[in-house]
Amino acid sequence: MRILVLDTIHGGADLAGALRDAGHQVDEVDVYRGQTGITVEEALARTYDLVTAPVHLDPDHPLLRCHGPAVSHHEMVKWVLGDGRLPHPFIEITGARGKTTTAHALAALLPGPGILHTSTGTYRYPERERLWRKSITPASLIPAVREAERIGGWLVAEESLGVTAAGDVAVLASSEDYPVAAGKKNAITEKCRLLSRARTVVLPPGLDLPGAVAAGSMVSSEGAVCRYSGNGIRGSFENPLYALPGYRTPLALAAATACILGVDPSPLGGFAALPGRMAARREGDILIVDNANSGTNMMTTVEAARYARELSGDGALTLVIGEEARAVCEGFSRNEILRTVSTVRPTATVYVGEGYPAATLEEGLDAARKITPAGAIVLAVKMWR
Repeated sequence: MRILVLDTIHGGADLAGALRDAGHQVDEVDVYRGQTGITVEEALARTYDLVTAPVHLDPDHPLLRCHGPAVSHHEMVKWVLGDGRLPHPFIEITGARGKTTTAHALAALLPGPGILHTSTGTYRYPERERLWRKSITPASLIPAVREAERIGGWLVAEESLGVTAAGDVAVLASSEDYPVAAGKKNAITEKCRLLSRARTVVLPPGLDLPGAVAAGSMVSSEGAVCRYSGNGIRGSFENPLYALPGYRTPLALAAATACILGVDPSPLGGFAALPGRMAARREGDILIVDNANSGTNMMTTVEAARYARELSGDGALTLVIGEEARAVCEGFSRNEILRTVSTVRPTATVYVGEGYPAATLEEGLDAARKITPAGAIVLAVKMWR
């Protein structure tokens, strides 16, 4: 087949390579930068059997108007993977936030060998050896699937803006929404469209899809205690993290999904905070609560500040807030940052991002250390991590 792949910088180049390996004739267009592949004009003059584009591409792009409709990169990856031997169980996780925590929690429960593919890296279990670090675009799933097949293990995979629906279970970690595709689509609508193709779907509170499993139907919460009952598995676990909103939903989703898979979630009582996900540490007289990750927003930052004050008392609190070079699709807007600062009311604030003295999380933390001899520092920088 002659296939046109639009967008080479969000996994499109990898997807094009996989299609060529499968014997197809492939053209690529770098629709955002125009630096690689063929030009838009060349692609407009050619004919194709199939066109694939990311869900975040403007639907009025000339190539989509000329050659559309297009299948999404997610759907194309499923086509590349085929109906042959795939990892089992194979769990896909998407959502605006909570993906990474949900993925790590599930991987901690699954027995035997397996592959965990997240924004923090791709790991081989049970050794937890980091194999590589790629993006979580749909095409990045392909090598993770192949490695899981090679070792005869399971796969837990985090994906941006939807799922391929090639797996056994698809989990939506968050119902939060934001505009994509030049503001002409809603992210949650696209995610739900792709989720609807999955065999089994697990949902967080606030959403309903026909045939999907609501985590709340299997899991109930009381403070730091999670009680679960489903698929013949019943029990509870207690974890201080479960009392935090940023962990309650991911751990509840992991528990519900584990029940569906026939795995007891009780070991989640020992699950520890992940770096960048409310992890707290001491540096002398300073408490640092690290909540810098791709899902950082006003709600999680306010919760991180509350948690820091709970742990450190009513001393000084320095907030390190912003985003690293617009690295994340939904961003952290200046207005939202200012509203967050106004709500948290820190003693001091270090802003991170383009146009500020601190361009990165590390630079922001260094600046915060210099002005915070004692008390707490909260890291709330939106970034891939």
